[in-house]
Amino acid sequence: MWTTVALVGAVCWGVLALSRGEEISAVWLVLAALGSYAIAYRFYSRFVARRVLKPDDRRATPAERLEDGVDFQPTDRRVLLGHHFAAIAGAGPLVGPVLAAQMGYLPGTIWIVAGVIFAGAVQDMVVLFLSMRRDGKSLGQMARDEIGRAGGAAALIAVFAIVIILLGVLALVVVNALAHSPWGTFSVAMTIPIALFMGFWLHRIRPGRVVETSLIGVALLLLAIIGGSWIQDSSLAATFTLSPTTLVFCLVGYGFVASVLPVWMLLAPRDYLSTFMKIGTIALLAVGVVMAAPVMRAEAVSDFASSGAGPVFAGSLFPFLFITIACGALSGFHALVASGTTPKLIQKESQVRMIGYGAMLMESFVAIMALIAAATLEPGLYYAMNAPAGLLGTTAESASQAVAGLGFTISPDQLTQAAKAVEEQTLIARTGGAPTLAVGMSEIFSGVFGGAGMKAFWYHFAIMFEALFILTTVDAGTRVGRFMLQDMLGNVWKPIGRVTWKPGIWLCSGIVVAAWGYFLYTGATDPLGGINQLFPLFGIANQLLAAIALTVCTTVLVKSGRLRWAWVTAVPLAWVVAVTFTAGWQKIFSDDPRIGFFAQRDRYADGIDAGEVIAPAKNLDDMHTVVTNSTVDGVLIALFLLLVAVVIVNAAVVCVRAIRSPGPPATTEAPYVESRLDIPEQAGEPLVGARP
Repeated sequence: MWTTVALVGAVCWGVLALSRGEEISAVWLVLAALGSYAIAYRFYSRFVARRVLKPDDRRATPAERLEDGVDFQPTDRRVLLGHHFAAIAGAGPLVGPVLAAQMGYLPGTIWIVAGVIFAGAVQDMVVLFLSMRRDGKSLGQMARDEIGRAGGAAALIAVFAIVIILLGVLALVVVNALAHSPWGTFSVAMTIPIALFMGFWLHRIRPGRVVETSLIGVALLLLAIIGGSWIQDSSLAATFTLSPTTLVFCLVGYGFVASVLPVWMLLAPRDYLSTFMKIGTIALLAVGVVMAAPVMRAEAVSDFASSGAGPVFAGSLFPFLFITIACGALSGFHALVASGTTPKLIQKESQVRMIGYGAMLMESFVAIMALIAAATLEPGLYYAMNAPAGLLGTTAESASQAVAGLGFTISPDQLTQAAKAVEEQTLIARTGGAPTLAVGMSEIFSGVFGGAGMKAFWYHFAIMFEALFILTTVDAGTRVGRFMLQDMLGNVWKPIGRVTWKPGIWLCSGIVVAAWGYFLYTGATDPLGGINQLFPLFGIANQLLAAIALTVCTTVLVKSGRLRWAWVTAVPLAWVVAVTFTAGWQKIFSDDPRIGFFAQRDRYADGIDAGEVIAPAKNLDDMHTVVTNSTVDGVLIALFLLLVAVVIVNAAVVCVRAIRSPGPPATTEAPYVESRLDIPEQAGEPLVGARP
């Protein structure tokens, strides 16, 4: 069977590699990815688990030893897989591949599949295992414990600052998706009471009945989706049509509540419920691709990959493709979840393979489907949606001419008809990736389910799906931020570091939501302020988190006497350091104002001196704001690079000392405690291990 899977995957990759100039079906990408995932999970993840990590199911996990009914709770592996997947799968796997499609579909496909197999899924699984062995400690605290005070302090500062930026950006995407959308707002809001019902049903009314609870939850979710469509066309539409500012306060309040309530009550069941929606939609999209077999309209490798002059984002394939596509291949944000909520909920150590490695493969497939949705659109429409407004203008005629200047063709009538088909006033300069993905999904779905008359339905369904997809990372991320802040402040005052001390929980949750909520509110009210100011840092900051996570993993492997296996995390660490530091260097020192922050500052400063207004600024006040933003972004990226460099250098010193040390390796693992938790043997995952 595995030989057949390998052959099918090899043939599909061969077709993708050798096809040049002719049309190619998207089905080849789907089969190549699925074959690679199957081989990777069966063989490579098993190798890493058994040879490198050596899980022991006779050892009690923190969920069992420290169970408190709030943060630590042994959770059924199916529910936990859903929670973990929903928590890690945010905007990245949906938006990044769509934007990266300007470089062609082949580079993105290779990075998504190879990156997840050898880097992303490995990082998630190893961080989850290490945190689980250390009572669920956060990534920053593990860095401090393993690397030392200097490197640990640098890691704590960098990780916490970056997580606030990431949460603010993710929340902004949700606000933009749900603003003035009664369908999306109603459907997403209804997942909260449904999740509460599921939580009480599973833990109080019918304990342990996961299948029963799942069926009820899915039925209610489908009703919420159908009800949202009905609400949109009813007299209640105005009630659920919220402004961006109102949505900001709703998100901040929800983030705080989700962070302090017991995890079994809201967070875990809501994420588990959302997973059905996420996986169901992506599976349906895959079925649509196989049935409709759409042709890849994008080039395999575009000219923008080498020139770096792409209209969607500037920069050459290396390093910016690997920054643009993060989630789905390798994402530092995942390390926060893997050292946040998940290690406090896992029942048995052997489950780290399914939850850590398996969930990341699922997210990678989401990224592949997003890339297909973008690459099957007509290139003219793709660039008319994703090129900046300053290039395209405001009319269909000006956009058509601008796209023609890029080497692609789309008529003004075609642009108008495309917008009309999805019931939008215009699709011109709908940047950010999310609208493009929705249009691509509507094209594929309508080709199989309902015909052209259903494009508008599928488009608005996709917008709602994206909002639900991303919101789950905001609530889980807020809880992770609270854990991180408690760990950090616990180094100064011990009581606040106790996860059972409620004043500490409320205080730290309030600080975290206030931090990202401030940037979100300012960004929602000012197109150039708040989180919009920090948005350009998102990609590099996320990958710098991955560098910190892989540094911690490699250090622990070396210190624990597993030097021969340290390459498992050291190789992806070397790659992500090369990518992020190259990108950071260019962002600081490039003299191209489309790439370099300080070059952009100088360009707008010169424009101010000349009395010239340069897009996206609309007046001289905006010009001054852009100058400030560029300066702040440049200084911050330099600071983040410096902090990560301190972490890596300090870790290298620690590793050399550990290798030279004649004594037994030191460990920061929690003491061994025999597990008393009895669960049935897991299908395909036999209980393993004995105390070494």
